[in-house]
Amino acid sequence: MALALALLTPLVFVGWTFAAVPVVGVVIALVALGDIARRPEAVTGRGLAITALGVSATSLVAGLAYLATVYAAELPEGFTRLTYAVLQPLPGDPPAAVPDSAHAVAGQNVLLKGYMYPGTRQRGITEFLLCRDQGDCCFGGQPKITDRVLVRLADPTGMVFTQGLVKIAGRFRVEPAGTPELGGGVLYHIDDAVTR
Repeated sequence: MALALALLTPLVFVGWTFAAVPVVGVVIALVALGDIARRPEAVTGRGLAITALGVSATSLVAGLAYLATVYAAELPEGFTRLTYAVLQPLPGDPPAAVPDSAHAVAGQNVLLKGYMYPGTRQRGITEFLLCRDQGDCCFGGQPKITDRVLVRLADPTGMVFTQGLVKIAGRFRVEPAGTPELGGGVLYHIDDAVTR
């Protein structure tokens, strides 16, 4: 079991959530080594357990170092990391209320991660909605107004639609447009945006 998990530990390089794989691999390898030490005459596989422990531990350290480096490098100098939590109304406020936390970053250069809302175009996209996640919102439903940001790219050639996570850097502004009170339109914009 520990060796099988050790073979899956490179998944940690894909994203933070996969760090659980090498952690579990280390724990299972340590449990196996403890069991082997208590009952050496009945249980074998010490070499495999040590190998699994080494692979899992190495993958964990290297994977976390890689992810930390990517995380630090994705933020351009002079930009602020923005999260969707900052854009949510306070409890008890109307769904289209803009919180002070969103107004505080208006006019700043920000980096925001999200998913492109599927539109009719697949290529040359210069304007799109960036959504918080790919849950029900992006596949058949309408995302909450505070979970979508209208992105206008600086590059007039645009970009290709992707279902993966997109990192967008640009100037953030708050400007209700459309019919936010009815669940349409937008409250938030990122202009002169580039992908990271």
